[in-house]
Amino acid sequence: MTTLSIDTDYLAAQLKALLAIDSPTGYTDTVVRHVTGELERLGMSVELTRRGAIRAVRQGSRRQGARAIVTHLDTLGAQVKLVKDNGRLELVPIGHWSSRFAEGARANIYSYDGRHRGSILPLMASGHTFNDGVDNQAVGWPHIELRIDAHTSSKAETLALGIDIGDIVAIDPETEFMDNGFIVSRHLDDKAGVAASLAALEAVEREKAKTPVDIHWLFTIAEEVGVGATAIVAPEVASMVAVDNGTTAPGQNSSEFGVTIAMADQTGPFDYHLTKKLIDLCRGNEIAMQRDVFRYYRSDSASAVVAGHDVRTALIAFGVDASHGYERIHMDALRSVAELISAYVASPLEIKRDIAEISGVQGFTEQLNAPHDGSSGEG
Repeated sequence: MTTLSIDTDYLAAQLKALLAIDSPTGYTDTVVRHVTGELERLGMSVELTRRGAIRAVRQGSRRQGARAIVTHLDTLGAQVKLVKDNGRLELVPIGHWSSRFAEGARANIYSYDGRHRGSILPLMASGHTFNDGVDNQAVGWPHIELRIDAHTSSKAETLALGIDIGDIVAIDPETEFMDNGFIVSRHLDDKAGVAASLAALEAVEREKAKTPVDIHWLFTIAEEVGVGATAIVAPEVASMVAVDNGTTAPGQNSSEFGVTIAMADQTGPFDYHLTKKLIDLCRGNEIAMQRDVFRYYRSDSASAVVAGHDVRTALIAFGVDASHGYERIHMDALRSVAELISAYVASPLEIKRDIAEISGVQGFTEQLNAPHDGSSGEG
C-alpha cells in the first residue's frame, strides 16, 4: 500500500498544544479533556475510565481481533516531600528522572488552594556565598529545593499560602521548535507520541481509509509510574502497538530520524510476528527505519501484558536525545512514526486465528526452526 500523507503542520500544532498543558502523573485531567475534545473533533466517540484513560474506537470491517495504538498523556514531575523551616520545598520525583535535570527548572506548584510559581535550585545556589561548594555538592533529590516566588521565608508562611506536603509540581517544558525540524523540550516523552498518533488518525479520517478490524486509539495517564495500559485494553483487542520514545545515546541504535522499531525492552522480546509485520511495512512503504533494544525501559505494552491481557505487543519509537531530561527530537521521526501507524491500521489481517481469544492449533503461527545435528534442515 501507499502510506497516507501526514499533515506535519497539524502534528506540530497538536504537539505545541500538548506541551503547553501541565500533566505530571496524577494531575492529568486537563490534558485528558484536551485530547478528548480533539478526538471528538476528528469524529471519534470517546470513552473514559474512572481516572481518565481514553479509548476511542474507529470501526473497521470486524470488531473481534481489533488493533490498538497506545500512547501516554502523563509526564514526569515532582511532589512536595517536606515544607522546610526556610519556607522552601523538598521534592520527590514523579517517575524516574535525575535531579540533575531539575536544577534550574521553573515550575508550577499546584496546591488544593491554587497555583504558585517557583524555581528548583541546588541547596548551595550562590557562587558568591559558597564558592567552589556550588560545583562540589552532591547530586540527588535531597540536595535540591524549590524556591517559591512568594513572600515566604518560613514553614509557617509557606503553609499559610496553602502549600503542603503532597502537592504536585509540574516542570516547565521550555519548548523550542526550530526551523530545521528539531524540537527541543521537556516532556516530549510521550507528548510527541500522542501528537504522532493524532496525526495518523487525522490522515486516516481525511483519506477515509478502510481498516480490516476496529482500531482502538488508547491514551493512558500513568505510564511514567508503571501503571500504563493495565485497565484500558478491551477483550476484543488482539494486538497493540505502543508509541513512545527511543533513546539516542552511546550503545543504542535509535535515531532522531526515521522510526525506531524496538525489538525488546527490559521485560523481554516484543511479539515476533507483530514486530516483523511492522518492519515489513516499513520496507514495503519505504519508511526510514532502524531497530533497537532497550535494557532500562518499559512502556504501556509491558504494563498491559503484566496485567494479564493476552495481546500481541510491539513498540515503535521516535529517537530522543537526553531522554527524561531536556529532550530533543526531529520532525522527520515523528512523520515516519505517523506514517507507520497509518500503514499498520489499514494493513491486511494476516493471523486470522487472532480473532478468537482461544482456539486450536489450526492456523497457529510458525517460526523458523533449525535442527541441532548441524544439517541445514533442507531436503
